[in-house]
Amino acid sequence: MVVQQYRYGGGARAACALAVAGVIAVTAGCSGRGGGSGGSDGSGQRAVAAERPLDVLDRAAGVLAEAGGAKARTSMETAAGGTRVTIKGQGAYDFRRQLGRLQVVLPKDAAGADDRRPITELLAPGALYMKNRGAGVPDDKWVRVDTTALKDGNLVTGGVTDPMAAAELLRGAADVTYVGKSELSGVTVHHYRGVADLGRAARAASPLSRGALSAAAKGFSKDAVPFDAYLDEEGRLRKVRHRFSFASEGPEVSVVSTLLLYGFGAPVTVTLPDEDDIYTGEIRQG
Repeated sequence: MVVQQYRYGGGARAACALAVAGVIAVTAGCSGRGGGSGGSDGSGQRAVAAERPLDVLDRAAGVLAEAGGAKARTSMETAAGGTRVTIKGQGAYDFRRQLGRLQVVLPKDAAGADDRRPITELLAPGALYMKNRGAGVPDDKWVRVDTTALKDGNLVTGGVTDPMAAAELLRGAADVTYVGKSELSGVTVHHYRGVADLGRAARAASPLSRGALSAAAKGFSKDAVPFDAYLDEEGRLRKVRHRFSFASEGPEVSVVSTLLLYGFGAPVTVTLPDEDDIYTGEIRQG
């Protein structure tokens, strides 16, 4: 079992930690209604614009589970002390099994080098597996992180917000406004804006997501997570942007995480590493 602590300094170092190490650690302790049923009737034919926004968002994670697999693109922008870094990812996610595989691309380093190899990330309930994670890790080995032990529940640690966690966060929505109808990549979507409460989302989450979200609810300094969500006519989440913020040893760190979903029904194959393939040695940062 890998036991590690991820630490970073204040100011610009805090913002750059994610780009340099592929990991960001949260070092500080994230109105509406309580948890809903979270289910989906699978009809996929609801007129979402005519429904209460809270009901549409509460059902979003269940609708994705009914849809099965989807392709995903991610973007995470971190800002602190006037420094911004952006991390991008692309892959696929199975919402039924809550398993995903993404290639995460780090930005150039401080010297301008852009030859960093992409980090391969496998997302699973309660765990994050990373290959090409850091200095000192053999090329054929994975690093495993227990996401229920992370102070952010893996909402920002891997440079990617777990797609199911992103949808489950909407169960904690409050103060939601229906912004209107628009088009996203040729698909009609309905735009909702609001604030999610981490504690409420954790209590309403599905059992496989509850542990990580509960950790985030305890670890973030602010419970409130502003968001913009875009759902199609069938109630499937097509895009969501969350804005996380937390205290560090220096200035407050702001993280904007964006998830795009498309290609619903795409097959998703994820094979988790065997124990022999998991690295248990020390990882050097940098």
